[in-house]
Amino acid sequence: MITNVLLILFALLLFGLIIFVHEFGHFFTAKLSGIRVNEFAIGMGPQLFSFQKGETKYSLRLLPIGGYCAMEGEDESSDDERAFGRKPVWKRIIVVCAGAVMNILMGIVLMMILLGQQPAFTSTTISQFAENSALQQAGMQEGDQFYSVGGYRVYTDRDLSFSLATSNPQSIDFAVVRDGKKLYFHDVKMNTRPHGEQQVMVLDFYVSAIQKNPITLIQKASADTVSVVRMVWYSLVGLVSGQFGLNDMAGPIGAADAISQAASIGLKQGIGPAMNNIVMMMTMITVNLGVVNLLPLPALDGGRLIFLLIELVRRRPINPKYEGWVHAAGFALLMTFMLIITYSDILRLFTGKGLGG
Repeated sequence: MITNVLLILFALLLFGLIIFVHEFGHFFTAKLSGIRVNEFAIGMGPQLFSFQKGETKYSLRLLPIGGYCAMEGEDESSDDERAFGRKPVWKRIIVVCAGAVMNILMGIVLMMILLGQQPAFTSTTISQFAENSALQQAGMQEGDQFYSVGGYRVYTDRDLSFSLATSNPQSIDFAVVRDGKKLYFHDVKMNTRPHGEQQVMVLDFYVSAIQKNPITLIQKASADTVSVVRMVWYSLVGLVSGQFGLNDMAGPIGAADAISQAASIGLKQGIGPAMNNIVMMMTMITVNLGVVNLLPLPALDGGRLIFLLIELVRRRPINPKYEGWVHAAGFALLMTFMLIITYSDILRLFTGKGLGG
C-alpha cells in the first residue's frame, strides 16, 4: 500500500514536469517576444507558496490539474507596451502554440530514450509466418508491407499494434503493399486463444527489423510520436461518436494511477523495465496534452489560436471584451469538466470503476 502511494506521488511529480514543460514553452517564447509575464504557475486553485523574481511571480498551487503562464494584456486591454495584445499577431501565434510544440518535442525525446535501448527497430513488413498463420492462409506473403488494418492507416509498428488491438479478431479487413501494388484481404478471421473469460488475438506473423543508427533513431522516434498523436485523435473521435465513455477517460489523478500501475508491473522485472514503463506513459501523456491543447475550444490554446487566425485574416483583432467572455466561459466549463474527471479518477481508485463504468 505504501509503495503504491509513493508511486502515485512520484507520478504526480512527473505529471507536474509535463505541465512545467508546456507552460515553459509559453513562458520562454513570451519572454523572447518581449511580452510581460505576470505569473508562472504550476497547478491550479489555492496558492501553496510563491516567490517574486523581477516582474514575474512564480507559484505552486494546490490542484495538480494544469498550470498557466499569465501574460499582461492576454485577456483584457492593456496600455503596457509589452502587453500580449500589442505584439504582432505572428509572435502571439508562436507563443500560443509553443506549449503544445514543447510537449510534442518532449514526446520525441522520451521516445528516443526508449528506442535507443533497442538493438534494432520493428518495421511493418512481414518477414515470416508462424505455423497455421491466418494471414498466410488468407493469401499474404513474406515481403508484404501492411498498408491498413480495419481501415486504420498503418505507418509504424505502433500503428499496427494499435489497429490490431482495436479490431474484431473474427473479421478484419487488411490492405498490404506488394511489388508497389496495393492488395486487399477482406473479413480475415484471426487465430485466437483463451485469456480468462475472453478470446484474445494470436499474432501469428513476424516483421523484419530496421537497422539502428542515429538517423533511423530520429526517424523512428518522430514517426512513433506521430503514431501516438494519431491514436489520441482516434480516441477523441471515439469519445464524440460514443465508442468510448466517461469511464475510459482519465485526468491527472487517473494518469498518475496509470503511471504507478505501469511502474508496479515493471518493478516485478527490475528497475529498468519499471523506468521504461514510466517513460512510455509520460510519452503518451505529454503528446496527449499537446494535441488536446490545440483543439479549437475556448480557454484552450487552440481556441486562442482560432481568434489569432481570424485576426490574421481580418487584419484587425476581435474586440478583446468579447474574446475574454468566450475564454472565461470556456475556462469555467473546462474546470467543471476537469473536476468531474478528477472525481471519476478518485472513484476508480477506490471502486475500480469511474463515472459511467
